[in-house]
Amino acid sequence: MPFANFKVPAGTITAADKRKLVEHTTDLFAEIYGERARPTTVVLVDEVADGGWGVAGDVLTAAVLNGDA
Repeated sequence: MPFANFKVPAGTITAADKRKLVEHTTDLFAEIYGERARPTTVVLVDEVADGGWGVAGDVLTAAVLNGDA
């Protein structure tokens, strides 16, 4: 069963954007593994709370991502 898990900053993408991630990721797995993969492909889009992740030892916040910090 193909599986993808996207982590995105909370409140930064719309429901339509999430739908695109799910649809396009499913299409990609079907392209790679064949149509047999489509019905079993699982795609999770997790929204991470502000300040709930970091890169290179720095905590990321919406302000940092938007260049406001």
